[in-house]
Amino acid sequence: MLSERPAQTSGPAVGKTGRQLIIEQFLADGLPYMFGNPGTVEQGFLDSLEEYPDFKYILTLQESIAVGMADGYARASGGPALVQLHSGVGLGNGIGMMYQAMRGHAPLVVIAGESGVQYDAMDAQMAADLVAMARPVTKYSTRVVHASSLLRVIRRAIKIATTAPMGPVFVSLPMDVLDTVIEEQVHPATRVRTRVRPDDEALHEAAALLASATRPLILMGDGVTFSGAQAELQQVAERLGAPVWGVNNSEVNMLASHPLYQGNTGHMFGADSIRAVQDHDCVLVVGTYVFPEVFPALSGAFAEGTSIVHIDLNAYEIAKNHPVDVALLGDPKTTLAALLNALEPLQDASAQEAAQTRSTSIGAAKQQAREAAIAADDAHAQSEVAEGTPLQMASFMRELAKHLPADALVFDEALTNSPPITRYLPDLGPGQFFQTRGGSLGVGIPGALGLQLAHPDKVVVGFTGDGGGMYTIQALWTAAHHQIPAKFVVCNNRSYKLLKLNIEQYWSERDVPQHAFPKSFDLYPPFIRFDEMAHSMGVASELVERPDQIGPAIERMLSHQGPYLIDLVIGEGL
Repeated sequence: MLSERPAQTSGPAVGKTGRQLIIEQFLADGLPYMFGNPGTVEQGFLDSLEEYPDFKYILTLQESIAVGMADGYARASGGPALVQLHSGVGLGNGIGMMYQAMRGHAPLVVIAGESGVQYDAMDAQMAADLVAMARPVTKYSTRVVHASSLLRVIRRAIKIATTAPMGPVFVSLPMDVLDTVIEEQVHPATRVRTRVRPDDEALHEAAALLASATRPLILMGDGVTFSGAQAELQQVAERLGAPVWGVNNSEVNMLASHPLYQGNTGHMFGADSIRAVQDHDCVLVVGTYVFPEVFPALSGAFAEGTSIVHIDLNAYEIAKNHPVDVALLGDPKTTLAALLNALEPLQDASAQEAAQTRSTSIGAAKQQAREAAIAADDAHAQSEVAEGTPLQMASFMRELAKHLPADALVFDEALTNSPPITRYLPDLGPGQFFQTRGGSLGVGIPGALGLQLAHPDKVVVGFTGDGGGMYTIQALWTAAHHQIPAKFVVCNNRSYKLLKLNIEQYWSERDVPQHAFPKSFDLYPPFIRFDEMAHSMGVASELVERPDQIGPAIERMLSHQGPYLIDLVIGEGL
């Protein structure tokens, strides 16, 4: 939840141009960084940056990196982040990452320059309808056409971006508008308080359904983090004795180590979600929509007769795809707290005992599965040493867990290699662990840089794959150029492993016999050397291929004062 900032004002803006005043507006709204890639139509504005030493321009070499860094910064700071793109071509490059920000409700304020209103009729070089381009991936997309509206529109955009449900906004800024002298004061944008809760009657109806359930289930998403509702979610889950599955879950909405937390339902196939939810008679959905797979179940996701209660501050997401018995529009934190109070008088001693029995059983099954996974990791680690079998991610994570500071931050874009991260770092708390969302590849490296700028005193480790890493590898130059000391691990399995797993599912569903994977799924030859690319961009790095190299490499990475990359060569495991 974004906190209101103290009121600030500046003196009369006599003799100042729009290009100067928007910088003062951004500073008044607590936006000290601008992530961008410069262009000619923004040159006057960028020239004015030199007048404001407290305003830092973070130079990136491709627009998707600017958006990815801003996304990570917004997630880690809990506030808005500012992006500058260059006209239509730059906006086009950034749209993929803006889609990720939209899906993840990141409050990004994206601006782009253009040559000027006076050139509208010319259809000149780089002319494009920027507002229309940005509209599908933003909450609000607009263009300033007169200098008198410049600051008003900027404040409106910031207010919209930071009001739940949060999300990216876009403002097109013509050069002639920015060059105009404006007589207007700067003051911070309004922040809207959204700590609202449903009425008591609706809460009692929801509590009655949940209290009468014998096989309750909770599906939660990042709306829990946006609201700061982790404690309330845990308390409701424990009172119900309900397993908790993550849906659209890329933040720490519940500790991975909690006995009731079951992981994520999946992001690709509806059958994965069906397996998680079918055996339950009442489902509480909070802070997410259901279900965010690429191929979701069109019907039959829930068992016949299942009661569903849905809590969200985003009315659009409630009952978007499946019928709901009780729809509660409200802030997750305040609504879950009120729901907990409503549940207490409805559960007698036997109900509480049954909930505890369920919790114990769920926790025991989870612990058994974890121990089995660790045993399998141990067996593979022995074969890595004795037989020279390819490294696996678990061997690296086991060693990293011994050295990583307790307050470190992790950005996880390891995808197929993600499970060992939470298996060996299960106690990363809220604000410490971030995963990719929205389907955009390449967010791991720039996302980690954004985390580091938001928390310069913390150790930040970003994981990516060789496929995802190549989307935004230029971000390493930005790390070296600005001396951002984030650490990076590239899980280099020489393939798009996720595609191979997905096509195996495709073959199975269509009774297609197993055969060789498409050649386009492999990333060799040649073998991509991420350590060499990192070195060429000024980032210290090394290649890790053997078990005995892991520990020393981790120690060197964590003790290094600047950015550092480990190119971790691992097997596919297919």
